[in-house]
Amino acid sequence: MNKPAPIVAELGRPETPEETAARKAESSRAYRSSQNVRSLVAALIVTLAVVAVIVFAVPRGEPASAPHVDLAAISADVESTMDRAVIVPEPGTFWRVNKAELTSGSTVVWDVTLAPKDEDERGFIKFAQAFDADSSWAPQRLNGTATTDTVRIDGREWDVYEPGDAGAKQNITYAIGTQVGADYVLLYGSRSADSTAELAESLTPQIDSLSEAS
Repeated sequence: MNKPAPIVAELGRPETPEETAARKAESSRAYRSSQNVRSLVAALIVTLAVVAVIVFAVPRGEPASAPHVDLAAISADVESTMDRAVIVPEPGTFWRVNKAELTSGSTVVWDVTLAPKDEDERGFIKFAQAFDADSSWAPQRLNGTATTDTVRIDGREWDVYEPGDAGAKQNITYAIGTQVGADYVLLYGSRSADSTAELAESLTPQIDSLSEAS
């Protein structure tokens, strides 16, 4: 004989097949929902653990300082290589040297990149002494920009270049250049005209000496 269906207390009678199916479906839904919540909590705990490892396990310290550039030693090597005098920008208290090298090509160039030491000061100036060159060389460094004017700095006439859009990609906004004996000296970068002129003025003694020796 078939066992009679149990009476459900809430109903006061046995469940109908439809009610039994609905109850089981609701029970399954509640179980799946609880499993999803557990999975979400577990994933969150794992994520927090990974973040904690990154925060506490990764070594910390001061940002690495820029490598020291021995400008005196490099310039001495350049003079020896070229068998001629080169102009050496003096960093002083305002500037730091980011790069100094001899660049080869159709025109050999002594290149020095300067930037302010103070982090609140922005911009840079590049010094270039192009050996056995004249003002026609400058546009090669300035994306075709030709001189637009001249300015007198410490008694010497300098060509003025304003690259505009032509220098935007390299962030070059202003440049000045002058003939020094057989070489052409160019100062170019993103500093103001006044800042560039101050650097040019600091080079006057060396420029005059090199001009007289030529």
